[in-house]
Amino acid sequence: MYGNPLKVRVPSSAVLAVVVSTFFLGFGGGVVFPILPDLGTIIGITPLVVGLILSVNRIVRLIANAPAGVLVDRIGTRKPFIAGVVLETAATFGYVIAMYAPTPAAWFFGTRVLWGLGSAFVLATAYTIAANVSEHESRGSTMGLVRGATSLGFPAGMALGGVVSEFYGTVIAFEAAAGLSVAATLIAIVAIPETHADHRSERASILDINVTTSTLVIGGTNFGLLFTYSGVVFATLVSFLKTTDAAAVVVGPQGTYGVLIGTSVLIGSICSIAGGKLSDTLSRRMPVIVSCLIVLALGVLVLASANTFLSLFLAMALLGVGQGGVGGPLLSLLGDQTNREQLGRATGTYNVLGDLGAAVGLLVSPSVAELIGFRSLYAVTVSVPLIAVGLILVYLLSERESVQKGHLAE
Repeated sequence: MYGNPLKVRVPSSAVLAVVVSTFFLGFGGGVVFPILPDLGTIIGITPLVVGLILSVNRIVRLIANAPAGVLVDRIGTRKPFIAGVVLETAATFGYVIAMYAPTPAAWFFGTRVLWGLGSAFVLATAYTIAANVSEHESRGSTMGLVRGATSLGFPAGMALGGVVSEFYGTVIAFEAAAGLSVAATLIAIVAIPETHADHRSERASILDINVTTSTLVIGGTNFGLLFTYSGVVFATLVSFLKTTDAAAVVVGPQGTYGVLIGTSVLIGSICSIAGGKLSDTLSRRMPVIVSCLIVLALGVLVLASANTFLSLFLAMALLGVGQGGVGGPLLSLLGDQTNREQLGRATGTYNVLGDLGAAVGLLVSPSVAELIGFRSLYAVTVSVPLIAVGLILVYLLSERESVQKGHLAE
């Protein structure tokens, strides 16, 4: 066992600093999220340009994740974390400037590039810090707490952004996001320590990414997780709501979408902390990972047959439990299976595969839904988390068998 499961472990000051800083960043990101899709109306640009502005941050992050991980292994965690927070803060001020600029679309595009680059550094360093300061018996709780913090501020920010922009205007909402990001920057500068100094790898090159079997399998599971949740569900839910009367419970499809997504993300953040803690208490990661992936599949299955607001809410709650609960243990498993000097590169690869899954889901699911229908799309998507279950089970069982053979050989 990992020790006394009833013992309360107080997070280290480094973890608390990461949690608070990323919470404020997530809050600021949530504030602007309800506004960006409506930029066509606000600044008079085409839907294509709006789509480019919305997606460019994820494209940049997809490219930057691996180099960010390499940089962490070369120079440590403190400087890249602060740089990432500063870049995201600059991006939020860019939103304010864009509202007055003669070429607002170009400004919004540039700010989203900065946000994507900054978030690549923040995520790579946050997960590496959590892995560095935690031991095997507490890694699940620590990783779950950090992962939950990166998303916990988002639904609260969404609610604040919608209310502030509605009553006080878009510029005030952007200024609120900028203020929250400044708070995150100050916290990072004052409180984030260097945790990776003893594990730096001076010889790590920009192309030296981690492609070990463990990283690829765990990252592949993250691909399936984000393909399902952040890709297929996020991309199609608002259009699916237009096909059902259930959306009338809240103010139209967009209002219902905001309520359902916000609730699901909030549940996921809470379950990320709980899932990580449970994996420590059980002294095993696999039962929690497998169970939560199955709950994720069940949520997609319920969504495929949902025709009332209650069934939609149940589906999104299950999706929140599944994607949130698996996050902490999955990251903890990555930390368990990776040498300390490779942690930055491993988290970079993990983030690359996750963002790739989300990007593919966002790209293909609207067209597939138009071709075969939303319910058929969701029914097919049920197989993705189940395939991830098979992938992680085969890997962990093969690892256990190889360890047992090694002991016999000794």
